[in-house]
Amino acid sequence: MSEEKSENELAGGIGAVVGTGAGIGTSVAAISASGAVAGTSATGITSGLAAMGSLVGGGMLAGIFVAAVPVVAGGFIGYQAFKKVFGK
Repeated sequence: MSEEKSENELAGGIGAVVGTGAGIGTSVAAISASGAVAGTSATGITSGLAAMGSLVGGGMLAGIFVAAVPVVAGGFIGYQAFKKVFGK
């Protein structure tokens, strides 16, 4: 019983890491592509975050929270998927 629980937790943990990594990649790509200046320079990140924040009626700070959504969702989905597929 303990071994099954351990395997289930390990599968969930691996899935969370994989999903979070995918979410980070998605967020970075969205930030660098959505601004007035493309890329990951300071100007590109600033304008990208401001553009993403404007989706919810805010500025750069709101853009940080908008960019965090794929990271959190990816971690949760990865956790659930790996736990269901590889866990026992």
